[in-house]
Formats: sequence, structure tokens, C-alpha cells
Amino acid sequence: MRLGIICAGVALLWLAFPSASSAQSMVNELDLESPQMTEAEISRADVEKALAAATPEKPADFTGMRLNGLDLSGLDLSHTIFRATMLNKTSFVGSKLEKAVFNQAWMLKANLTGANLKYAELVQTQLMDATLDGADLSGARVSADLTNASLKNAKFVGANLAPDMANQSMGLMRGILRSAKLNGADFTNANLSRVDLEFASLTNTNLTGVNFMRAELAGADLSGATITGANFEDADVDSARLISLKGIKESNLDRATNLSAAIRD
Repeated sequence: MRLGIICAGVALLWLAFPSASSAQSMVNELDLESPQMTEAEISRADVEKALAAATPEKPADFTGMRLNGLDLSGLDLSHTIFRATMLNKTSFVGSKLEKAVFNQAWMLKANLTGANLKYAELVQTQLMDATLDGADLSGARVSADLTNASLKNAKFVGANLAPDMANQSMGLMRGILRSAKLNGADFTNANLSRVDLEFASLTNTNLTGVNFMRAELAGADLSGATITGANFEDADVDSARLISLKGIKESNLDRATNLSAAIRD
């Protein structure tokens, strides 16, 4: 019961502080060495038992539990519910997480290298400093904080990182990838409207058909990226590196704001 209250309180704090800077401040004020943030109340074997007992109608549910630091690599966790679950430094390397629910979960420094997260839900999820190199988030809903995360060669094909403008009573909940490493990632047809990508590394990324409307790209590095069909309407590119871009003529980069302050060929 106590853990559920703590998780609910943390989730409410996250709802109230959705921006990158305020979320960072919130994390700095938390005791990241506390048992709630570092310990697990069950083992990998317990997780495997829950998966064995799960059905399509009733998937495994770890809502509000502490699974910090567990090695869950290689497991099939598709459809599993991790709502408001503590998963800090948990390993999901190579795990299958299709349509898994991570809404309001805490996943600081989690390792999801090569994980299959197709159509997963990551709403209000804390993934700061996490590793998702080579992960597949195609079709996923990702209004998560991925500040300083590593997502090299990750796939976001058709993913939605934009805020739901019809449901913003608690503030602008959107994808935050400030200072994230996205080198070589594939964002084909992804929705990055209003997403915070300040100082992110997007070198050699595939941004074909991406919606960057009102996105924050100040200081981001897009060197060598393919931007064919990308929408930059009112995107802020102040001090962004726009070097050796491919498909410029097939985009509306000229509609970006602060274009004159960008670094260009």
C-alpha cells in the first residue's frame, strides 16, 4: 500500500512538471538511492511465473511495483502492463515488448538495447539516461522524457511523440529528447510536432515525411540527415547544424523559424 501511494505521488508530480527542465529539477529533488528507486520486490523468476499465467484477456500486470535493476533481457513481455512501475536500471536487452504499457513508469538508466517496442505506450514515462540503441519503437506512443538517452540506430517509423492537444489540462505532455543521441535513427513518417529536440544528435538520420511543426530543434545536429517530405513549419532551428542535408528541395525547411541563425552549408 505504501509503495502504491509513493508511485501515485511520483506520477502526480510528473503530471505537474512535464517540461524537460522542470522534470530534471524534480529528479534532482528525489532520493535516487532510496529503496523505492533502487530495489526490486520480486525476482526474474517471479516475472516469468506471471508471464506463464498470463492470457491475452488478462496480461501480466506489474502496476506500481518495484522491479528496479532486474535482468529481464530476452523475455517476451508483449502486452505486459508496467504502469507506474519502478524500472530504474532494469535490463530489457533484446526483449519483446510489443504493445507493452509503460505509462508513468520510472526507467532511469534502463537498458532496452535491441528491444522490440512496436506499438508500445510510453506516456509520461521517465527514460532519462536510458539506452535504447537499435530498439524498434515503430508505431509507438512516446510522450516520454528521453533526455540524454542513447537511441542510436533506433526505429521510430510512424511513431507519435507529439502532444495530444485535446488533452493537455496538466500541461504540454510530449516527447522530450533533449541532448539525446539519435544518430542513424529512422523516423520515417513519425509525428514530432512540438517535440523538444534541443541539442540532440540526429546525424545521418532518416527524417523522411517527419512532422516537425513547432518542434524545438535549437542546437540540434542534423548533419547528413534525409529530410525528404519533412514539415518544418514554425520549427525552431536556431543554431542547429543543417549540413549536407538530403532532400531539402522536397521539404519546407524554409518555413522553419530562426533559419538565418542555423549553421548551413
